[in-house]
Amino acid sequence: MSDKIAVENINTPGKTTNVDKAKYLAMKDAMLATLPKAAPGMTASEAKDAAKPHLPEVLFPEGATSGWWQKCVQLDLEAKGVVIREATKPLRFHLA
Repeated sequence: MSDKIAVENINTPGKTTNVDKAKYLAMKDAMLATLPKAAPGMTASEAKDAAKPHLPEVLFPEGATSGWWQKCVQLDLEAKGVVIREATKPLRFHLA
């Protein structure tokens, strides 16, 4: 069994879910390296596309499942106050 890490979700406060630690950390590092530090930020689609080149091919072959992991990490980092969601349409995200 692979190592797991507990993640939060800003939409369900107080609840945690355990996910694959290696994939979570790889996506987190990619997002922290690519998300802007101020508004207006990036859309979720732009953030996913920006993160893909930073992901290890062994964990995300040809970017497989990167969209799910981007959303998982985004919601966790929002819950932790590391990422800010701008209430625009479409939603935009940047580092706190």
